[in-house]
Formats: sequence, structure tokens, C-alpha cells
Amino acid sequence: MIGVVTPQSNAALTAEFFELFKTPWEFCRRDRNYQVVLYIGTLPASRFPASLTVIYSGDLWPMDDPEVGWALDALQQGRDISSDSLEFALYGKCCTFEKVAVPLLCESESGRAVAFEKRAGAERVVRVGYDLLDECRFLVEEGQPAAKAGVAALDCHIEFLRQLINAQGFEWAEVPPVPSGYRFFAALTHDVDHPSLRLHGLDHTALGFLYRATAGSLWDAIRRRLPVRLMLRNWLAALKFPFVHLGLTADFWRTFVTYPDRERCRSTYFVLPFRRVAGRTESQAAPAYRASAYGASDIAGEIRALQSKGCEIALHGIDAWIDLQSARSELSEIRRLTGTQEIGVRMHWLYFGHQSHATLERAGADYDSTVGFNTTVGFRAGTGQVFKPLQVERLLELPLIVMDTALFYASHLDLTPPEAQQRVGGLLRQLEVHGGSLTINWHDRSLSPERQWGRFYFDLLDELRNRGAWMGTATQVVSWFRHRRKVTFAAGAPDPGSFRACLPGPPDGLPGFMLRLHRGDGSFQDLPLEAGTPVAVTAIGLSTSAPSRKDD
Repeated sequence: MIGVVTPQSNAALTAEFFELFKTPWEFCRRDRNYQVVLYIGTLPASRFPASLTVIYSGDLWPMDDPEVGWALDALQQGRDISSDSLEFALYGKCCTFEKVAVPLLCESESGRAVAFEKRAGAERVVRVGYDLLDECRFLVEEGQPAAKAGVAALDCHIEFLRQLINAQGFEWAEVPPVPSGYRFFAALTHDVDHPSLRLHGLDHTALGFLYRATAGSLWDAIRRRLPVRLMLRNWLAALKFPFVHLGLTADFWRTFVTYPDRERCRSTYFVLPFRRVAGRTESQAAPAYRASAYGASDIAGEIRALQSKGCEIALHGIDAWIDLQSARSELSEIRRLTGTQEIGVRMHWLYFGHQSHATLERAGADYDSTVGFNTTVGFRAGTGQVFKPLQVERLLELPLIVMDTALFYASHLDLTPPEAQQRVGGLLRQLEVHGGSLTINWHDRSLSPERQWGRFYFDLLDELRNRGAWMGTATQVVSWFRHRRKVTFAAGAPDPGSFRACLPGPPDGLPGFMLRLHRGDGSFQDLPLEAGTPVAVTAIGLSTSAPSRKDD
């Protein structure tokens, strides 16, 4: 069991950190023994004995050896630090150290040590020159800048601590954020912004379509962003435009109800509650073109059809992020049409503020999936795991990782399909290491003219299957993580390696959980953690057996 010493003001954040790093821990008690003790942002005069002591602080402490040489606040916000296997950014106060022969972490540009170890008898002490919880707070409350989106920084903090513990050579256990039998999750979602071309008449959306389908497609073909056959398909769609409005040919935007059959799995559809409502920003009215020509009641038939295929219908919020009455009204409209009480949310245009999570929880939302980027892809919160924002009691956040428009819009990343595949591949490799969910937003009309992004999307789904992802709806992924939070560790004795892990309830048709026992030699074994069946862990291992394998 890990013992933690930190100021009381960090209590809630510490608890959330150990929901992400699901391993036995508690705030240090004098009547307990610990193999690992973490001091975060504080260092009392009387320390707890432990095999491994990790001291996290961006301030200078009396125990810091002046002969090592140190520099306070040496790093700028967002500066990279690295080890042999990790590289991520720091966003808060940091100490670096000069005269360290073998640093565990170093500042990438200068090479100065950010973490190092020393021995004090049988005790191994690791000095880390930043505050772990301050870094985590920044990531979940403010989020990384777009330039750092490609790295799951919070997961890297967890992995660094995991490596420190493994290096001690003793056995310990965790419940990883990985579904049993798979490598990670993929939550498939669609923001339904413009489900019908016919509804738009000659508004800015329709005129924008005509421009992009004709001149825009020609330009994309010239710069080799669009195959000629797809350019011709867009031109044909533009020619059909008046016939769609006359009802003489099918509305080629109103095809999203067929997506589940093509995806071969369930997905989530975030639908706008009301037509022609632009909403507001923090200080003024939102741009008029934020409004859509449809409301959820206009696609009630499609909503019922999607539900019959096992898909989830959720709220694509307009003002729910900033106004409690609007949040309740918008959620109520989706409940009315779906007959479902537990409704998730993603805000239109990813509008969000510091009080949005609290507002959504007060309105009765089950989860949010807005925390992500409009202009790039990656880990805004530094993780692919579902987490509980610090301002709420129950609502969970499913971070948005990949969005189609961020990949392909000329004003955003403007990638070719091979470039986009490479960019997303880097995110997948991190999920394979850290676990979590690749939450994807592929807009409702992105498979249709003029975007034509269907080939990339379905190739991505095949890639996810090949990499061992469990794919499903946002609410399924959130439900799995919500059940993981119910896993408890009960200490059986003062023995630092003795506890029982128990899951009180089943995850209802979702993949199971694993209790991972790290062997201390780089290998681990995974045991299924079944509802209502405690698993005992002692200093010599688990009470049952399972094959071990090397951690890759």
C-alpha cells in the first residue's frame, strides 16, 4: 500500500489521482507500515519509514543537498522533460539540479536533472523537482495547449511513478484502465450538426457546401488533398443540389441512420435540441451561424431508428455549458424524445468554461465529453481515461481525443489521409501503453459530399479492431470507468503488502476488470476481478494463480 503525505487542501485531488492510478493507497497513519510513501508539496520533520520515498516539490527543501546545485523556477510553462522511455511537459513550478550523475528525469533542452535518487541506508529516496498534484490540477482544470496535445502528460506522471515502484523489486497490484481481453477502449461518437441539406435552403451552410463542393474540391484536387474521383462525386452532388430541395432526389446528408450498419458496432449521436438557436458566449451572443437548421424533434424518426440499433442519443448542448435553466431545458428535450433519463453531453463548438461541469451536474447530466481540441487532436486533459472533474460529485468527463474537422480542415491541421493516419497512430501507441479511451467525433455529414472522409474513418475502425480496442458508445465507456471507481481495497493487517480487492457490482454486459500483479522484475500477471468476489493480495502474491507476462 502507498502512503501519501500532502496538505489537506489536496485531499480531493489526491483521491482522484488514485482513481486514475487504481492501486491501494491511503493518507499516512502512524500505526501503519508502507513500502512506498509519497510526499507531495510538503515534507514534515518526522518522516515515515519506507523502502521507497518519493518527494515531489517545485520548491527547495532543507533536505536538498546544496552540493547537488539547484535552480528554482528554471522551466517555462510547457517545457519538456524526459527519461529513457517518457517525454512530457511540465506546467507549474519546478526545481532542476546540476550535479546529478544519473538523472531519472531531465529537462530536455538543458539536460539538467528534474528527478534523481539517493540512498539512505535501506531506504531509496527519489527527489522530484515538481509538485505532482499541481501538475494534475492544471491538466484536468486548464488543459494542455494544442502544441502539447500529442502527449498524454497525466498518464506519463502515472507511468513514471509506476516505474519507480517497479524498480524496487517488490510485488504490488493495480486495476489498470484496460478492459479485460482488450488493450484500450474506443468510444465512437457523432456530432449531428447538419443532418439534412433540404432544411437549409440557401443559408450560409448550403452556400458553403456549394463552394466547397465545386471550387473548393478543385483546389483540393490540385494540391492533392482530394482524389479526382471524389472531386467528381462532389461536383455531381452540387448538380443535385436543386433537385434535393425540390424533393426529386434523395437528401444525401440524411444518411447518418445507416452508420451503425457500416460501423458494425454501437455509437453515440449528440443531437442539437432546438433549431435556429445560436446561443451565447461568456460575454455576448454567439455567431449566428452557430445555429443549425434542425432541432432534435425534426429527426425523431431517425432517433428511434438509431435507438433500435442499440445506439445512444445524447445532448449536443447549445447554452447548457453556461446557463442552468438552458441546461435543464436542453436535457429535458432529449429525455422527451428518447425516453432515457441518463443523458450525456457534448457542447456544440466545444463551448466550455470553468463552471460548466458543475452546471451540467446540477442540471442532471450523466457525463460530459467536451474536453478536447477544435484545432488539433490529442490529450487536452493529459489522459484518455474518464475522470471526475474537481468541481462535481458524480458527473464524469470522457475526454474527446480525435475529431475529423481538426484533422482535415484547411484552417486546422489540414492533413492528408496518410499524415492523419500517422498522427492518430501516435495517439494509439500511447493508449496501448497507458490504457484509456480513444474518443472519436466523426460528424454526421463527414461521410457524405463534400467532405468525403468516410474511407479514412472506416480504415481507422479496422485499425482499432486490429489493435485490440473494445468499441462502443460513450455511455458504455463511461459506465465501465464508473464501475472501476467502485473497486475497493481493504487493508487486512499492518503488513504493507496485505489487502483485499473487491468489485461490488457487475459492469452489465461490458468487458470485465483485471487485477494486475506486478512481479518486480518487469513482468506482471492479470487476474479477472469479478463482482462480489474479493481477491486477496499478500506480500507473496495473489491467492490464486494466473500466467505472468512481460510488460511491453
